[in-house]
Amino acid sequence: MTVTTTVRGRTPYAALAAAGAVLTLALAGCGQGTQNQQADEAAATSAPTTTSTSAAAPATTTADRATGSTPVGGGQPALCQTTQLDITLGQGDGGGAAGTYYKPLRFTNSGEGPCRIQGYPGVSYVAGDDGHQVGPAARRVGEDGPTLTLRPGQTAHAVVGFVQVRNYDPAECRPTQVRGLRVYPPQETEAAFVEAPGTGCASADIPGDQLTVRTVRSGAGG
Repeated sequence: MTVTTTVRGRTPYAALAAAGAVLTLALAGCGQGTQNQQADEAAATSAPTTTSTSAAAPATTTADRATGSTPVGGGQPALCQTTQLDITLGQGDGGGAAGTYYKPLRFTNSGEGPCRIQGYPGVSYVAGDDGHQVGPAARRVGEDGPTLTLRPGQTAHAVVGFVQVRNYDPAECRPTQVRGLRVYPPQETEAAFVEAPGTGCASADIPGDQLTVRTVRSGAGG
């Protein structure tokens, strides 16, 4: 009987110990669950930071596109058109009785805005009411010049050389009365007429050139 009583007296302590162990495991499980939940929440909180940094990349792409869209030449004025130029022939040296005399062919911007001009004008003699060409066009001489910007009212010029055609053999030259010059401004396809009565050679077989032209330079050319 004593043994039986002793065994029964220990049973509650074993049960309590077992229950305590179960409770400890449960608390430990809850602790791990809480730590895992906190870690997940921390990870979820930090994730948008990386996404935000990546989203900043298109800003660089946008800037590159904006830079690439800038017009080539930085918004320079357009080329001078025939319709916005007042074209005249200056007096020049007026000499050269035995050879060639030179006159400035002037291009004045008569438009409302600036324009660019560069290169050689096309120059030839014309005659008759129909303005037909007399002899070959002027030969280009010298080096190509720089691009010039003409503001309204400003002038550029190209020096034109006129040979004294009376020094040629009339049989070779075939002297012809001309009314003036047909002029194409540099890089233009529309011509203008400049009055300059005189004499030209209708023949294309004369020695040398009856007309020469140099590249456009700044100023009125004297």
